[in-house]
Amino acid sequence: MKSPHLLLLAAALARPFSTSAADALKFNRDIRPILSDKCFFCHGPDSKKREADLRLDVREVAVEADAIVPGKPDESEMIARILSTTPKEHMPPAEAPGIDPLVAKGLAARGLKPQPEADRHTLIRRVSFDLTGLPPTPAEIETFVKDAAPNAYEKLVDRLLASPRYGERMAVDWLDVSRYADSYGFQVDREREVWPWRDWVIRAFNDNLSFDKFITWQLAGDLLPNPTDDQILATAFNRLHQQEAEGGSVEEEYRVEYVADRVQTFSTVFLGLTFECARCHDHKFDPITHKDYYQLFSLFQNIDEAGLYSYFTESPPTPAHAPADAPAKQRLAALQQAATDAEKQLATLREAKRDAFVAWLPSRPTEVKLPGELGGFGFEWLDKDKLANWIDPAQPATLKGENKLVPGSPMRASGR
Repeated sequence: MKSPHLLLLAAALARPFSTSAADALKFNRDIRPILSDKCFFCHGPDSKKREADLRLDVREVAVEADAIVPGKPDESEMIARILSTTPKEHMPPAEAPGIDPLVAKGLAARGLKPQPEADRHTLIRRVSFDLTGLPPTPAEIETFVKDAAPNAYEKLVDRLLASPRYGERMAVDWLDVSRYADSYGFQVDREREVWPWRDWVIRAFNDNLSFDKFITWQLAGDLLPNPTDDQILATAFNRLHQQEAEGGSVEEEYRVEYVADRVQTFSTVFLGLTFECARCHDHKFDPITHKDYYQLFSLFQNIDEAGLYSYFTESPPTPAHAPADAPAKQRLAALQQAATDAEKQLATLREAKRDAFVAWLPSRPTEVKLPGELGGFGFEWLDKDKLANWIDPAQPATLKGENKLVPGSPMRASGR
């Protein structure tokens, strides 16, 4: 049976190239990996193992040997060999090495031998732990042991990959590098509600979200055009650092610490580098300069962030985002529209009543008592520590503390 990868290669070289940038084939991305995997062992850079003195890893050599005729796949010997049904002509040959013989040869050189193939009870236990973090159930073990199909293992792997537990298992390592925690980490260490981000990570693995989107959404999902709730939620990755609420803490100091944490997390997770030293100074043996550090620092502080979370409420520190499901969004949109309509009606009514209000204004009473008012205070006369209530004289205000009006003196609201 022909390799599906080589058939794909043949089909790719045989069809005309698309003019669309999104569909255009790229040699290093689409073609070279197949050649490297299937052809370079015998026709690659190693002259001692090269067969027929043919190199396919150097374009000019392959073209000169007519192995590849640019733009003419029907005349290309490589394509003819891939599609050939004659055993002596077909490439790669049936006896061509794969990975296992190469590994066995390397082990033999060290006096080692491969472990024997695991029995089915052991195999399902290993793969279940690897892919879901959970042991197989007795029923699952029995089903796999009794499955005589040649693709029994493939079916087992497919079932485990389709399990929601797969995303949970894969998320564990990412939660570690992302410094995820359900509490703030300082002082009273109160709980914080960031589990929606954790659930998003699990969904991303279960949905097989592409790696570029997985990274882009977490670093800058809110900067994408018309970002979705999930794209904004993903950016919580940047704010999983510890946060402080201790009395006397300097808010700006901790805000800066949070930005530094983002720089260090980014450099460690995505670059495999440590940036901490460059925060304070250049170092002659360090490729990251003081300037490099603060250029990256500037990218991670372009949000209106609170340096401290509230000690007295459960409100999350700013900036915060409240994702909603479809029914909640519809309800919110309806309420916002109702508020907009009411504001328009108010503006129309105000304009319609303007002349009547202007006419009434000169005749208004000097003191108006509105229904439900409990008190009215002029802050002009004080009788000992009592401030007169002109709406209900029986209920004067009692002033407490050091700041008081001077008895018997007219006082303005300004305090002079």
